[in-house]
Amino acid sequence: MRPRSHPEGFSFDESNDISSNSKSEITQPWHFNGRCPEGTIPIRRTNEEDLLRANYGRKKHNTVPNVDDSSVLHEYATLREQGDRYHGMNAEINVWNPQVQAAEFSLAQFWMEGVDNNGVFIDSIEAGAMSDAYQHTGCYNLMCPGFVQVDARLALGASFTPYSEYAGVQKSVNFFVFKDDEGYWWLHLNNMYLIGYWPSSLFSVLSDSATSVSWGGEVVNVKFGGQHTITQMGSGHFAEEGPSRASFFRNLKVMDAHQLLRGPRDNQRAVTHPTCYNFLKGEGDDFFYYGGPGRNIDCP
Repeated sequence: MRPRSHPEGFSFDESNDISSNSKSEITQPWHFNGRCPEGTIPIRRTNEEDLLRANYGRKKHNTVPNVDDSSVLHEYATLREQGDRYHGMNAEINVWNPQVQAAEFSLAQFWMEGVDNNGVFIDSIEAGAMSDAYQHTGCYNLMCPGFVQVDARLALGASFTPYSEYAGVQKSVNFFVFKDDEGYWWLHLNNMYLIGYWPSSLFSVLSDSATSVSWGGEVVNVKFGGQHTITQMGSGHFAEEGPSRASFFRNLKVMDAHQLLRGPRDNQRAVTHPTCYNFLKGEGDDFFYYGGPGRNIDCP
């Protein structure tokens, strides 16, 4: 199955191969043992530990960025736009291997959000890179019913390489999601991988369009011993450290109802605790740095 339509200016080889402006190939450890035959997809093995924490692998209600949440279990450093009808979005994210405490996670992702007429978050589509304290097993992926994978080259929830190096080579992945003429929400990586789709039948508000979009980082802060977590966001360094040291999002785009891509505008930043994880806008509206170490002398 392939999308029935594409945004203007976007092309994807029907052979599920590489387009002219694609990025480098993504490598996963299981690739050293071979690849999946045609007509199949790779599925990460489910073990007893996965089943015991099955609830961890499901999204809870209203898990979109919310800095006003008094529980402060989730902490954010994000950029958000609302006020239009969104049919897609794009982000290039540099990928790190952050330190993560037990029972917590750190992620870099985008959110496509559906809010009803009463201002209640009903739907969300989310994709990105996650590190957690369960040996990098990932989280949501195919443990949640609904997403249909079509690409045989990548296993959702499995680790991948290479990572970015502090003060060294930066490695990034481009995430692009859009809604086609049939109402399917398609996920592309690096203009190379047509990963799969979310059927519109899964959603209420998002069966039509998204009402807001967000990009950024999120961590879970369990506060063991009453202290702030040492789980890192992004590179584990603050945004002001800049190129090759801080995490970034760039090439931010949204897609309107006419399937035209444009840069973000009239956006708002949301930072839960700036002394723990922070945010710094780059030149233009389509680029920012974010992240931090978590607990430090200013974030006890």
